[in-house]
Order: sequence, then structure tokens, then C-alpha cells
Amino acid sequence: MAVPSPLLGRPGAVAGSGMDSGVAAHYGEPLPEQRRLERGLAVADLSHRGVVTVTGPDRLSWLNTLSSQLLLGLAPGASSEALFLSVQGRIEHDCRVVDDGTTTWMIVESFEAAPLAAWLDSMRFMLRVEVADASADWSVVGSCAEVPALAGRTVWRDPWPGVNEGGYSYSAGEHPAAGRVWLEYLVPAAELEPSVEGLPLAGTMAVEALRIAAWRPRMGAETDDKTIPHELDLLRTAVHLAKGCYKGQETVARVHNLGHPPRRLVFLDLDGSLHTLPEPGSEVRLGEKAVGRVTSSALHHEAGPVALAVVKRNVDPAATLAVVDGDELYAASQQTIVATDAGQVVGRQQGFLRGPR
Repeated sequence: MAVPSPLLGRPGAVAGSGMDSGVAAHYGEPLPEQRRLERGLAVADLSHRGVVTVTGPDRLSWLNTLSSQLLLGLAPGASSEALFLSVQGRIEHDCRVVDDGTTTWMIVESFEAAPLAAWLDSMRFMLRVEVADASADWSVVGSCAEVPALAGRTVWRDPWPGVNEGGYSYSAGEHPAAGRVWLEYLVPAAELEPSVEGLPLAGTMAVEALRIAAWRPRMGAETDDKTIPHELDLLRTAVHLAKGCYKGQETVARVHNLGHPPRRLVFLDLDGSLHTLPEPGSEVRLGEKAVGRVTSSALHHEAGPVALAVVKRNVDPAATLAVVDGDELYAASQQTIVATDAGQVVGRQQGFLRGPR
């Protein structure tokens, strides 16, 4: 269980729950907080996030052999995203990666930190690396713009929704989050309060609404024990299709070559007449047939009630869906995030190697 953030003592703070336990869901003004955060006028307390560090001269070459991402030569201060997959290609960990020249920092969801650190430690063998779960000693602060008060801190810059070198987009057309900025600053836990003193705060409700509007998948929300990267469009930022072998690569290459991930992430515009939101896990239906589930939902300050959902690949992208949460029924129009036939997406023509080499 996450240790409660000291910023929960701020006036109006209402504690979050579930994956966001330990920090504020909001500080009394959810929608104004969301607007301020989007405009770069507020920061978000994400001190419940996990932080895993890897030190030693072999750290990047070692992580490169284990992960889906090309990390060789990652420059100090440069950011990346890497997945650790099962042999079947299913996502086990999704890591925000930044290296400062001596330490590789991996920011993860709170439930990932301990098992990730333990697994990495078991894979060290004779290599010159040291792994630590540093979650208790470090906090994370999120922002949509540079924060002068945090200048000089190690910061992870989200590559989403860009398509990294060696990556691939499963979305057709211009991405709605093009030009998006999202930063996560690493701050010593003991310095969290003075570091953000005087800065307006936004809660995790604001963070989630902006994330959903950007179609950005989140580990533990959009994922389950069967999720593969293609279903969430994560080949954009977290997979390098032309790097050397790693666990799960065979599945990544095979599904990419076929162009048919079994499920796909969609964005849902929800009917707002009920003035409520469906809970994650709510059933998504096409007519009377269950075709998927809601993974995240939020009230966006401009778009209204929105959600992400994972549905079967062959669901008609033009169909109006329904979301069922108990006795509540929400009409939902969908926007395609992952194309029904990924093989027809223009990105396939970018010339990346598609299989192991």
C-alpha cells in the first residue's frame, strides 16, 4: 500500500483510490485543476508511482537485451519507454526510462516496482549492474510544461504520441494528441513539499482525463494478463522492430507481420445525460453482444464524459456501442485508435525490419 503523500495535507485535498491511492484525486476543483494542468499552470503529485534504478557500466546494454526497446547509446537526459514481455509477448511491465549518465531510472506504476526490481535482480548473473527499488526515496511530479522550480531535476519526457525510430503507428491519420507535452520529474521524497511550495496542484483525476483524451494507455488500466503491445498502439513508443532478440519478440514480429492483433483500443465519447461515469470493467456491447470492456473513464473539461475501452478487433469502427454498468446504459460513439486491419496503416511502409534478425 502506498504511503500517503504529504501533499494530502493541502487544503481541499481528497484522497485518490485504487491505482491512485496515496495521493490526491483532486484539491476541491477537479475541472479547473484539469484546465490549469493542461495549460502548464499546475503540477500533479504522482509520488505514489514506483521508481526502480539500475546502476553500473553494463546497465544499458543489459536492459537492451531484456526489453522491447533499443536502449544502447541512450544519451544522458534522453527519455524512452520500454516493455518487459512474457515469452508469449504479453506485457508484464511498462517502464518510463531516462538515464542520467550514471543511473537508469525507470518510473512505473506502484504495483510494478517491487516485482520488477526482484526480476531484474534475478537476471543480473555476472554483469556489472545493481538494481534497487527506490520508490520510498523518490517522488514523481507531473506537468504539461517545463517547471522552472524543478529545473535541474532528472525528468522523463513522454514520447507519446510520436513514433520513435524503429517504432510503428497502428493509428491512421493525424493523432489528436500531436504536440502533447507530458513531463515526470524525479524529486527526493524528503524534498517533495518544498519543491512544489507555491505551485498550484492538480489531482490524479485531471491527469487521467488528459491521458484518456490523448489515447495514452496505462499499465494496470488498459492492460490485463493477455495484453500484447499491438492492441494498445504501443509500438509507437515502446517497441523497436529492428533491434536484437528479447523475450517475447517472436510474438511481436508475428502479430505485426500479420497485422491482426486480436483486440484493439478505442476511444469512446459517452452520452453525458446520466451525469455519471461507467466504472472500469464495465461491459461494452454491440447490440446485445458483449464485445469488450471499459478500461478507464473520466470527465474531460471540454469533451465531457470519455473513456478508453479494449474491444474485439473485428468490431465495426463506425458502429455505435453501448456501455453497461449495473443498471446504467451509456451510448458510446467510438474513435479508432488501433485500426481493425493494422496491415493497411500507412506506417507499415516505413521500412522497419519486421522480424527477428
